[in-house]
Amino acid sequence: MATTMPNSVYPKSYVGFDSITSQIEKKLVKRGFQFNVICVGQTGLGKSTLINTIFASHLLDSKGRLTPDEPIRSTTEISAVSHIIEENGVRLRLNIVDTPGYGDLINNERCWDPIVKYIKDQHSAYLRKELTAQRERYLQDTRIHCCLFFIQPSGHALKPIDIVVLKKLSEFVNVVPVIAKSDSLTLEERAAFKERIREEFAFHNLRMYPYDNEEHDQEEIAMNESIKGILPFAVVGSEKTIVVNGKQVRGRQNRWGVINVEDENHCEFVYLRNFLTRTHLQDLIETTSQIHYESFRAKQLLALKESSAVGGHSSRPISPAAERELSRNSQRMTMNGY
Repeated sequence: MATTMPNSVYPKSYVGFDSITSQIEKKLVKRGFQFNVICVGQTGLGKSTLINTIFASHLLDSKGRLTPDEPIRSTTEISAVSHIIEENGVRLRLNIVDTPGYGDLINNERCWDPIVKYIKDQHSAYLRKELTAQRERYLQDTRIHCCLFFIQPSGHALKPIDIVVLKKLSEFVNVVPVIAKSDSLTLEERAAFKERIREEFAFHNLRMYPYDNEEHDQEEIAMNESIKGILPFAVVGSEKTIVVNGKQVRGRQNRWGVINVEDENHCEFVYLRNFLTRTHLQDLIETTSQIHYESFRAKQLLALKESSAVGGHSSRPISPAAERELSRNSQRMTMNGY
């Protein structure tokens, strides 16, 4: 039996349920927000500096080797740092995951495995908490919402290892590519480099964030199209303050002139910052939950159901709750193209 949408009814006098948005906002602000970002790129591309520049705070110290006698990392290591940032009464718990050692060796075979494993482990940890009989009221969310992938400013094209890693990462996380230290390229070189990278994204079918979504309205579609036209973001990071025309700005000064990181004519840092914090922060969190995590959870529950059936214990589902989850997740995977 087909269901029809009910007609809209407009009360004859003020009821007050329109205040639900302010009620939700009050509760959310009181609880605070969680955002988890992972930085992937070779040592020396300015990952820590860019994060510090985006959030206008010193949150990370460089993980690079500072002295010649410091040992070279033999594998890709994972290090996570947590901070609570407060702005105008809004608290953001920020988890920053760095990947020192990635791509630094002569033989970088499968150097991406620890990164992919870490991302999947966060999904697994959240799934275990979610399926416990007596779970916490608010589950601590360590799922990675955004992966900043740092591309070396070679001016040529993506390296083969970049293509492999981007393909692996995009299966499990929202990947946002950035060209690190773009001030090493001229404007003409930068434009040509960005165009070649976009061509490689299309040729290798690399799915970068933001994604197309049928639920988006025309304004959101137009915004995402403009972002896709900018990707990858050509950025410069700096925590130093310099004086330009009597004003203090964050930038880099050399013998050729000054790079103002917040000047759109110098680099695309402002576009990246606004994209991550002012327009797509909530969408990054929702996309992680509704697409990447839902896909992971459905696969895990299906595998658990199949292993239970093969083991001969019972052909019945794990539990009524698990059966409902399987049905719901299968539908969502179909809708999201998985």
